[in-house]
Amino acid sequence: MPEVPAARRPSGELEAQVLAALWAADQPLTPHDVQLALGDELARTTIATILARLHEKGTVERTRAGRAYAYTPTVQDPAGLAARRMRTELDREQDRSTVLARFVSDLSADDERLLRELLGDGSDSAAPFQDGSAPFRDGSDGGGQSVGGVR
Repeated sequence: MPEVPAARRPSGELEAQVLAALWAADQPLTPHDVQLALGDELARTTIATILARLHEKGTVERTRAGRAYAYTPTVQDPAGLAARRMRTELDREQDRSTVLARFVSDLSADDERLLRELLGDGSDSAAPFQDGSAPFRDGSDGGGQSVGGVR
């Protein structure tokens, strides 16, 4: 009887596991350290490949640790990773205004309300997030341009 192939992992699952191990650590990890943290389920070479791809994407940074590299995440958590992915998609398009307008127009009423709150729709356009950062790097409202009715 023929052997049934194992089901493929969902896209990004291995990256998520590796990032979870890095986030849980209080120091940079080598591929071997990540392998130990994940319970030897994956080959060290597989982990090294995943870490190299995450480095190429800018999701982790690396420093030399003997003959290997030790990796540290450049995003704080899954929400930070999702935000980075959204920013990467936005950066791919020349017409940012249209992309943002379409994004905002597809939001639910609750998400639009939350976005308005985060952007400080009103007198304080640089209202900080919970971590103390401003909505935009320069602390502005993004240049005062209206996108889909959201400032």
